[in-house]
Parts: sequence; structure tokens; C-alpha cells
Amino acid sequence: MIHITECPRDAMQGIHTFIPTAEKISYLQQLLKVGFPVLDAGSFVSPKAIPQLADTHEVFDALDMSATQTKILAIVANARGASEAVAVDKVSILGFPFSVSETFQQRNTNSSIAQSLSRVEEIIELCASRNKELVIYLSMAFGNPYGDEWSPELVAKWAKTLEGMGVKNLSLADTTGISEIQGISTLYTTIQAELSSANLSMHLHSLPQDVALKAEAAYNAGCRYFDSALKGFGGCPMASDTLTGNMATEVLIQWANVNQIETGINHLELKEAERQANFLFDRYL
Repeated sequence: MIHITECPRDAMQGIHTFIPTAEKISYLQQLLKVGFPVLDAGSFVSPKAIPQLADTHEVFDALDMSATQTKILAIVANARGASEAVAVDKVSILGFPFSVSETFQQRNTNSSIAQSLSRVEEIIELCASRNKELVIYLSMAFGNPYGDEWSPELVAKWAKTLEGMGVKNLSLADTTGISEIQGISTLYTTIQAELSSANLSMHLHSLPQDVALKAEAAYNAGCRYFDSALKGFGGCPMASDTLTGNMATEVLIQWANVNQIETGINHLELKEAERQANFLFDRYL
């Protein structure tokens, strides 16, 4: 079985035209019916940085969670955002982007790697105080366009450091879509060998024609936890002006079905979510 985190937050955050709050709520409500274990649905990052998600509080207040087992994840960039997020009952998981590239850490969270380690400590304490989970995204895990030092061993060093601080969930993030098939396998196995008990997932960006190949490479290396977004929308607006989108959820699920790998997805509700995604993103992109 594979476990899919659906990422409408990642899909929406780079769209410049503001998507009306009511339409966000309707779309997320449909996604809650599909059966995803986790929905990456909002942001407690400064609205100046991510204006598209300035209405996250209002959106979350309106969601009906009574008929779903899906957990809500929200992204944060510092202790201030984490304090807001842990105070929201519907938020079960906080996500924090920790870059192995010094340049991107500054671009993405306006902090150094050393400062980000201190932020992680604060966020761990905040999560523990309100019984929330935390996932750390290892941004630029597959390399970076800035010429900063990179190697699988460097990524492994930071993964091991974060696990030692008490982080139980780590995600290898292909921030700019540069991962290659062999590199996916090599990185996953290198990191996994260094971890004692932390769960390791993949947040891959991909062109549509490469989704199945990348999913298969990760799966064969041992990965069972994937992030994706319907229709492959999204990408990190802090990383590049020309974005490679997320892995397309429907392609990932199709690959899983062909290979007789369970996903736990309600396919009828997925079709309706696809229809709504087409309408929503075609209208505002």
C-alpha cells in the first residue's frame, strides 16, 4: 500500500489571481471525501509571502470534518506561524521547510540554516504542547540551482540531525523538479540507512510524463509515502519563475492501480475532485 498526501496548498500558493474563499472551501470539502490520509491544505506563513493563502483561518473554520478520517496539514515558516497553527483544532500536522541549501533557506524563510534549526526546536515544543504532529521537508534534497554544496551524504547528515532533535517525519523535497530516476533511488536508500525510526516520505515535483517512472523508482527503493496534487498543479514560488509542478495525483493513483498497489482512495469521489480541480485551476491560473 502507498499513502498519498494531497497538496492543494502547494497547488494554489503560486497562483497570483486570488481564489475566492468559498471556492477553496468547496474544493477542500470534496477532497476530504476522497480518502487521502493527509490533506496539505493551508498556510500560516505571512500573507505578504503567500497572499493566496491569507484566508487559511477562514477556510479551516468552515470545513466540516465530521465525516472524514483525513488529517489536515498546514505549512509554517517560524514559531509565530506555528503558534497560530497549533491553536487550530482542525490542524493535526504542521509542515516546516528546512533547506539543505543555505541560499534557498534564506529565500524561502528569510533565515539561515542555523537559525532554522532553532526554529525547529521551538516548533517541536509547540507541537508537543498541543499534541500535534510535525513533518520537516528537506528542501532542495535533490540538488539546487545556486551552486551550494550538495550530496546524498549531506542530506543524510541533516536528516540524522533532525531525527536526533526528535523529528519523527521527514520528507525529501524535490523543490525544483530536478530529480532523476536513479537519483531518487540513491537518495532514498542513503537517507533511510541513516535513520533509526523516523518516517521518510517523498515530495517530488515532476513533468506529467515522468510521474510513473519517479513513483516506481521511489517505491522500489522502499518509499510508501508520497505527496502529490491533482492535475499536477503547483510548485514552489520561492524557488523559480518557471515551475515544475507537483506529481499528478491521478497519474500516481493510475500507476498504483496498474501495479496492484492499494491506495485507500474512493475513486468516485476522486473523479468529482478531478472535475472540480479542472474547473478551479482553469479558471484562475
